[in-house]
Amino acid sequence: MARAPLLQLSDISLTFGGNPVFDGLSLAVQPGDRIALVGRNGSGKSTLMKVMAGLVEPDRGSRAAAPGVRVGYMEQDPDMSGFATLGDYAAATLPEGEGYRVEVVAEGLRFDPRGDVATASGGERRRAALARLMAEAPELMLLDEPTNHLDITAIGWLEEQLRETKTAFVLISHDRAFLAALARAVLWIDRGVVRRLEQGFAGFEGWREKLWEEEDAARHKLDRKIKAEGRWAVEGISARRKRNMGRVRALQALRAERAAQIRRQGTAAMAFDGGAVSGKKVIEARGLEKVYDGRVIVRGLDLTVQRGDRVAFVGPNGAGKTTVVRMLLGEVAPDAGEVKLGTNLEIAVFDQARAALDPEATLWDSLTGDPDMRVSGRADQVMVRGEPRHVVGYLKDFLFDEAQARAPVKSLSGGEKARLLLARLMARESNLLVLDEPTNDLDIETLDLLQDILGEYDGTVILVSHDRDFLDRVATTTVAMEGDGRAVVYAGGWSDYRAQRGEDAALVPAAVKPSKAPAGQPAAREPASAAPRRSGLSFTERHRLAELPGVIETLEADVNKLSELLSDPDLYGREPVKFRKAGDALAERQAALAAAEEEWLALEEKAEAG
Repeated sequence: MARAPLLQLSDISLTFGGNPVFDGLSLAVQPGDRIALVGRNGSGKSTLMKVMAGLVEPDRGSRAAAPGVRVGYMEQDPDMSGFATLGDYAAATLPEGEGYRVEVVAEGLRFDPRGDVATASGGERRRAALARLMAEAPELMLLDEPTNHLDITAIGWLEEQLRETKTAFVLISHDRAFLAALARAVLWIDRGVVRRLEQGFAGFEGWREKLWEEEDAARHKLDRKIKAEGRWAVEGISARRKRNMGRVRALQALRAERAAQIRRQGTAAMAFDGGAVSGKKVIEARGLEKVYDGRVIVRGLDLTVQRGDRVAFVGPNGAGKTTVVRMLLGEVAPDAGEVKLGTNLEIAVFDQARAALDPEATLWDSLTGDPDMRVSGRADQVMVRGEPRHVVGYLKDFLFDEAQARAPVKSLSGGEKARLLLARLMARESNLLVLDEPTNDLDIETLDLLQDILGEYDGTVILVSHDRDFLDRVATTTVAMEGDGRAVVYAGGWSDYRAQRGEDAALVPAAVKPSKAPAGQPAAREPASAAPRRSGLSFTERHRLAELPGVIETLEADVNKLSELLSDPDLYGREPVKFRKAGDALAERQAALAAAEEEWLALEEKAEAG
């Protein structure tokens, strides 16, 4: 006998002052479900989760939880007013005498329940919200970005807890490895429609691409039908005195259907522009030591960073990763040892605190107020890698619309703030990128693009991240902060580091295929040139491959049309100028068609090889 769902949403519609966020949405969460909720930044993931939690009332439709079922929700920005400590907040909903549950979870999540709410960081507050949810142990857990601000150790602990629980859960996360390890089904929000895949996250991207291909094929078929019917409407009217009004109305309906279709949101037009070439040796550190408040941050670190390297720093929160990076950049003096910076360095920094953004400033002012982007005498333009661009046009490259240009930064989501910071960073030339937790709050598609452009970037990258999949895809060298001042250098990314340590592979993401070093190679750093690059197509090449069939079809149509025109034996004698122009155009289109077909074939072969 089928069990009743834990939670049922029926015919949900919700609008926030504009286009509907959802319309006619229905879904159910069954006992034992382990669901990943995915979608672009701003697609409505958090809003849907709040509807599921009963915190947002829809305009239409109903929400029903099974009798006796408790639905717990982890907020991204919890309200802790009225609580003195993080532990007080986390234990507020527990029966008397069960506060120990918070202590157990706090140990795994690596935060102090005695911490003062007034001085707690955003990451500490979020961990307290997660501890509260897990200590409550409801029948259904709703987790909104639970891995943000967690270090790799805490992520591994949480992953293990969720893997072993019998409690149903729905989770939002950008962490591919986390989703691949836990999800058994996927809810995908795309332009207000929620689709469900009854497979783990590993099958999601292939399924999504297939749906998009089917959608493109259906749109193309509709466009061809509208074109054919439109031609009939023009030619048929002149050929007959009476029009088939039913057919005209059908054409109008087709055009209305096409107009109502919502185009997929594009991917941010991001690109890092390498500046002047730096020296071959970018950073050389010897015997670095640093102690803060009696705690050893690092002792005896030797590290050489060559041009083109991608060096990742990993370790628990508070281990001193950012401090060591700042020492390498010359911003913090070591207690012992020395750092030599290479020549001709142009450094760009992405900081995890987003401190470069003024929350009260508008997006417009955030760009035009940047001295590195200011165009003298022009308040509506910014300098982007040496070229003036209109503010709104540049913001659109990063998926902001014109209405957001005058909105304050504080109104943005976490992912939108990250995109705005990337917009500022990518406007300037650089040959050394320093990325401190760049993956927080970015959606998976933007992460894909960031990984691709880092792979194509000519300069050097220093990276701090807890995202295991991102580390495996980007890093050529990993510096592990292992505690008690030990900073050990390993070749490769996260999986390579774990393998060289001989540690339990449980935390190595199953979705990642780690690169293998040649047999007998020592666990030491190696230059980026020796690191294996991902096979297959880059983001730009994938986009071009998807675009080429349409380009080829257009060129074929032009060739056929011009050939038909030139087949008229009387054209040359009647209109010699038109004949000559048509001949030149035909030769041009035929050459372009041949080049497009050759390009498509080369990309197809490269994709198959990858």
